[in-house]
Amino acid sequence: MEAIVSSQVEYRSAREAREHFKDILDAADDGRPATVTRDARRVAAVDADRLVHFLTSLRPSGAQVVAENDGWSLFIPGLPVAADGPTLDDAVAEMIDALRDYAEEWADHLRLAPNHAENWGLVQIVALSSDEQLRDWLLA
Repeated sequence: MEAIVSSQVEYRSAREAREHFKDILDAADDGRPATVTRDARRVAAVDADRLVHFLTSLRPSGAQVVAENDGWSLFIPGLPVAADGPTLDDAVAEMIDALRDYAEEWADHLRLAPNHAENWGLVQIVALSSDEQLRDWLLA
């Protein structure tokens, strides 16, 4: 049964949520809380652009840019990703590729490693952002 509290959309079963999928998407698009409970877990549907904006405001990239004699290097302290390029644009493009590779590996197996488990937010930023959004986040 659907419960609406302060414009919140909540479904207490996956079957019920399937029947009202459009309502869940509409609520997420409007920025209203939209949740589905399945077994003992509750999940939320959130507009991806809003989530990226929120996460990037909470977690600046902290990227370090280093000019070297033969080009540029980028790294993010605490992450196993780095990039180089003859121009800053090339180094940023390589870093975006490295972040996307890391996000794939995180989803595949690194999420289970204690030293990578806390990178959930970073992976969401990478997976849900366009290259342009990641570029802006890296260089902010």
